[in-house]
Amino acid sequence: MKRSVRPLFSVLLLIAFAVTLTCRAVLRRAPRPDRISRSELSVAADPVFQFNSTLLKLAAVEVGEEKTKKEIELLLEGNFHSRGRYRSFSTWRRFNRARTSDGSQVSLRSPQFYRYWLDFRRVLQDWSRQKRFQDDIMSELIRLVKAPLDEYNGAKAADKSGRRYASCAVVGNSGILLREEFGDLIDGHEFVIRLNNARIGSFQRHVGSKTSVSFVNSNILHLCARRETCFCHPYGASVPIIMYICQAVHFLDYTLCNATHNKSPLLVTDPRFDVLCARIVRYYSMKRFVDQIGKPLEEWSSAHDGSNFHYSSGAQAVMLAVGICDQVSLFGFGKSDSAKHHYHTNQKAELKLHDYEAEYELYHDLVHTPRAIPFISDSFRFPPVTIHL
Repeated sequence: MKRSVRPLFSVLLLIAFAVTLTCRAVLRRAPRPDRISRSELSVAADPVFQFNSTLLKLAAVEVGEEKTKKEIELLLEGNFHSRGRYRSFSTWRRFNRARTSDGSQVSLRSPQFYRYWLDFRRVLQDWSRQKRFQDDIMSELIRLVKAPLDEYNGAKAADKSGRRYASCAVVGNSGILLREEFGDLIDGHEFVIRLNNARIGSFQRHVGSKTSVSFVNSNILHLCARRETCFCHPYGASVPIIMYICQAVHFLDYTLCNATHNKSPLLVTDPRFDVLCARIVRYYSMKRFVDQIGKPLEEWSSAHDGSNFHYSSGAQAVMLAVGICDQVSLFGFGKSDSAKHHYHTNQKAELKLHDYEAEYELYHDLVHTPRAIPFISDSFRFPPVTIHL
């Protein structure tokens, strides 16, 4: 018994000795901790680095995500309330019927509405499944947005190979536009984006007359849905509409209005693009809250009603242009105490759920230091951006 144990014990000793020698050799070849981590430790200890890391983490948090998920679950179950954020469904019941593209009327109590209800569930489910962060979504905007618009405009297959628009003008709605006559300059761009159905009318010498696409939030479409045939075409029925969803319930408006919007595309922004824009604007808002306002970061959410805080239509329209254009020009993105909030209305107060000053910082970085903008893939190529006013 002893003889059989000795050879085994010797083998184990040899294995242990070999392992020890190997570990020592690896440790000798490995850099010393002070040599590889000294610079890293100095960066990590830098208050600016720590602050920015904290900002990135907090900006990535969707404060109202759980609330939104619950709302979507209720909507998919057909559980609509007459109060709160579901109030828009009661609006549907007030106008009670809509006219489809073939001229027929659809009552919400008719069997035909069931088909729209199924369509609503499908688009809402697809949208909610895709609602996640993806840092390279900017590179997909040509396929997601420009390609459908090119197809509508009769572009050949060769024209849809990834080419951006040569030049784009994003026309904001600030009252400071009335100080200048940018009309001809705006109309000289290949692609012109207008926001939230702002009127052109008698303002053409200031804001131009050309419109390539109308960019709106879903609240605008909800108002349009009350009208006969869901009319939402201040620039003409042939002008495409791109819309981002403010409330999931607005997919009801989209589903019915999409059936009547047969003369031009009605596109919904990709939810991954929505998530990216939300993170970027939250980052700039939080940074400004601490750097310029001088308040603790912990107070940002309560000061901005975190769950309701949202980027403006202008911010997302600008980011859209950055993704599909070779050159981007911004008009009407700024404010003055002596100017109206919107050039076409008498509104002077700003909406509290937006942080316009933070968005101006974003536009500044797009012009001067686009690589400073977080959450966007390093592989994305930023076009030159010019702010005219």
